[in-house]
Amino acid sequence: MTEPDDAGVCAAEPDSRLWGKERGLERPYPVICHLLDTAAIFGVLWDVVLSSRSRARIAGAVQLGESEVRQVLSFWAGLHDLGKITPPFQAQVPAAFAAVRKEPAYFAVPGAERETSFRHEVATHWAVTSLLAEIGYPGDLNRMRRAVSHQVAQLLGGHHGVFGQPLLQRKLSAASVHVPGLGEQGWADQRRQHFSELRRVVGASALPKDGLPAELAVVVAGLIVVADWLASQTDWIKPLLPAVGWKATPRALDEHWARASHAAPGVVRAAQLGRTDFALQQFEGMFPFLPNPLQRDLVQHLPRLVAERGSGLLLVTAPTGDGKTEAALYAAAVLGRTAGARGLYFALPTMATADGMFPRVAAFADQALYGERALTLLHSMAWLSPAYNGPSSQAATAVGDDAVVAERATATAAGTWLRGPKRGLLAPLGAGTIDQVLAGVLPLRYNVLRLLGVSDKVLVIDEAHAYGPWMHSLMTRLLEWLGAFGAPVVLLSATLTGSTAASLVNAYRRGAGFLEAAEVRPCYPGWLFTDASSGRVSTPRATQTERARTVEVEVHGVGWDSLDAPGSAVRKGGRRERLRAQLRPVADAGGTALVCCTTVAEAQATYRDLCTAFPELAREEGGLRLLHSRYQARERRRISRDCERSYGKPVGGEESRVRAGSILVATQVVEQSLDFDFDLVISDLAPLAQLLQRVGRGRRHRRGPAGRPSWAQSEERPKLVVLEPVDSGGHTKVPPTWGTVYDHGLLVRTAELLRREQKDGIAVPGDVQRLVDAVYAADFVDGVDAAVKQELARMDLERAAKEMAESHLARMTTICAPHDVEGDLGRLSELQDGVAEELLTTRLGADTGRVLLLYTQSGGELTLDEEGTLSLSTLTRGSTPTREELGLIMSQVAPVPGSWLREDEGLPHPAGWEKQPLLRGLVLVAVNREPDSTSWRGRHGNRSISVSSVGLEIT
Repeated sequence: MTEPDDAGVCAAEPDSRLWGKERGLERPYPVICHLLDTAAIFGVLWDVVLSSRSRARIAGAVQLGESEVRQVLSFWAGLHDLGKITPPFQAQVPAAFAAVRKEPAYFAVPGAERETSFRHEVATHWAVTSLLAEIGYPGDLNRMRRAVSHQVAQLLGGHHGVFGQPLLQRKLSAASVHVPGLGEQGWADQRRQHFSELRRVVGASALPKDGLPAELAVVVAGLIVVADWLASQTDWIKPLLPAVGWKATPRALDEHWARASHAAPGVVRAAQLGRTDFALQQFEGMFPFLPNPLQRDLVQHLPRLVAERGSGLLLVTAPTGDGKTEAALYAAAVLGRTAGARGLYFALPTMATADGMFPRVAAFADQALYGERALTLLHSMAWLSPAYNGPSSQAATAVGDDAVVAERATATAAGTWLRGPKRGLLAPLGAGTIDQVLAGVLPLRYNVLRLLGVSDKVLVIDEAHAYGPWMHSLMTRLLEWLGAFGAPVVLLSATLTGSTAASLVNAYRRGAGFLEAAEVRPCYPGWLFTDASSGRVSTPRATQTERARTVEVEVHGVGWDSLDAPGSAVRKGGRRERLRAQLRPVADAGGTALVCCTTVAEAQATYRDLCTAFPELAREEGGLRLLHSRYQARERRRISRDCERSYGKPVGGEESRVRAGSILVATQVVEQSLDFDFDLVISDLAPLAQLLQRVGRGRRHRRGPAGRPSWAQSEERPKLVVLEPVDSGGHTKVPPTWGTVYDHGLLVRTAELLRREQKDGIAVPGDVQRLVDAVYAADFVDGVDAAVKQELARMDLERAAKEMAESHLARMTTICAPHDVEGDLGRLSELQDGVAEELLTTRLGADTGRVLLLYTQSGGELTLDEEGTLSLSTLTRGSTPTREELGLIMSQVAPVPGSWLREDEGLPHPAGWEKQPLLRGLVLVAVNREPDSTSWRGRHGNRSISVSSVGLEIT
């Protein structure tokens, strides 16, 4: 831009022509107004979202009183968009920019307005560093990472989810030369004027004496993002939009501040960002039953321990079916009240288990919690869940000046704002996958929002044993951050090794500042506790169980013929022969059985074979069922509901009777957090921990003699049949079709261990901890013959190398621990050299694609259903699918291995689908009805994909 001849404008006040918001408005919104709005809303968030403990920690860190620090941090929040006072940003609205571009005060080097890669948040980082230093913020800009002005500016520069790298003093001193997009002196003067007036109006005259440690900086950064988002809503801006010709005089700014401050509590209230109150502390008031021994021991001892030592981490280890969920919810109430936590998040390993936990958390909230109780279900397909999106989900309403309230039956519904992208963890209450919180320790955009979401909540992690080296490494890093926050944590596990327990507990302690590892020896069943204040690990408390049982283990070595065609000759000594023999009592005398397979293909083949073997069961509704992940979403939900009704907990008052003969063939989806009860459990060989999880579904609930078939009368001696694939010499031989589902060395160790134990059975809980530790023990090989010992040594080395590689890669990929940030928030967004973006995932190596099958009807029309009622052309008439149409489409999607889909892109997407992230990654495959009329088949590249009652298959 050339220097004009017109007279310049005075910079004595903020120029109201400089805009901050424009989209969806009748005229641009002055940037000074948006800065004030964000400051006002931040102040309310400070009051409402943060606990008194968090506010005191922040005040102590910057060495200011709490009233002073509220004003100072509100001022910081307002400064977040100061970088919009730059030529590149202002030029985005040509009409508004035209009003100022020719004035001398807004001179910039030619082309500065075209520096579109110079984003406004980066400009904020540059500008605020100098401006805060000018007013006396402590620190030397020659040592940028220790300068409070730079820390605050870097924090504000991250309000779009990514923190910039530290600035260099030599460049900062000639900023407009190195970054022309800042503009020249006139632009700097306007930024200074906006800065000064914002500070005056907010009353932020106090100067912090020190900066914030990383964990508190993350909290403040997250709150600023939330304040910005709330202040950017058109419904917020329109009532505050100044009249045409409005000038930003001191009086006008004071008046705008008054209006914004008056409106701010309402917008925070409407967003349901308040705090849950853990007022109820009596177990009997939370649940409609008396506590069992584990729960009773927690009731008797945990409150006193927490009252003496403060909040911390609780580890509970107990068998499946021993009430760990209720124990965790009770403990969450105790820990939450002591810590002043604002809510609870229940983290689970899978979407299915999260869906199952959601109504239980909702019921607990309705019975035991007060205050703001907005509850979200969090996973990638949560919006399809009927429990989350039923009629009651829209029932919450804002009433007067109170929190969002309604009937107690609807008060847990999360409203529209919390259901927006990246916001779900901000709700006071949540249930969802562990991935939602683990993503907070990956250098992903807006990871600070995820960390903010758990910084002041009770985090319950279920099935803490169920994660491999990659996810375990992410979890330990998350626990370090939680320890630094001082956030309460409850870990639950049915089969946790001592070494794994120690790594989790000590990660939390490290985050809290205790770097020396403590000895951790969990009891089974039992619990232990470490607090964030002293780091001491309590003496583990062993508890009793009302369901002490002995598992009768039978290990059968079998030839592996699981994929033989149904109806083919049954091999003697093969898996099919043994399975039929074990299941014959179900067909003859009734009762239920679970058959757990390793792969989907084997589950499908097993189901077909059993239909041939037991035609009388196959003819009965529910006589034979199949459950795995490779069904279309709607069909899988239907099957899961049927399973819950048939195999779930008996309904109180219901007459106990033997259930009609029924067999469920399933994969690992039944292992975790599902309250199923079978008379018999049969499983293909799997690692010991998984087998113990599966047998936890055996005779799980008390049904009495009248409720069990004659062949399964003893409820205290459930039966586990393990089918071990063996070679001709009787040695474990892992089938090639299993691939890398399980570590082969662990399978061999498990088989050896079970053979040793099957004579006397496995006492649950008495033997569990010993066996879980033993299967990993270095001296395990001492008890096996030389050939097996040599093979095991090789497998163990391979497993150790793989685990070490995964753990090392995870450490390279995750963000650093809080104490390693060292004044540079850029480390929370930094991708280390050599780390590909594909590694920014919570599940390493997860190779999954999504298929939408389109059924070809007789006239050539493509539909989403077999019956032909959901026409694709009808669903795609609009440029963008509606929410209802999205729901219909996604309910027909099935997950498949990514390797199925790499050869071809599938059918072209309808117009508008590429704009919708959920639809963008779908692969569309047309299928035609097969002559047998029971299945449909289509081509994808060189593969044939079919769908039938057993789900999707490929040849």
